[in-house]
Amino acid sequence: MSTREYQFHIYAKEKCLYHSLNKKEFDEKWDMLQNMLELIKTDYELKDLNYVVDKKGNGYNEEGYKDPSGGPSY
Repeated sequence: MSTREYQFHIYAKEKCLYHSLNKKEFDEKWDMLQNMLELIKTDYELKDLNYVVDKKGNGYNEEGYKDPSGGPSY
């Protein structure tokens, strides 16, 4: 599958910073965040950054399907 079929989500310390990015947007934001953390003193470190790759529209990521947290709503 091409990267066009995927969406990227960027997190810092479990907080979603950017969601539903295409590959180009992801690359730009990821590089920008890493550069910012190297230049600016913040509560975040490079190790706090991570990302998830989702297959568009079907709830899959690179590790397979993941149920939402919590119990059933019924």
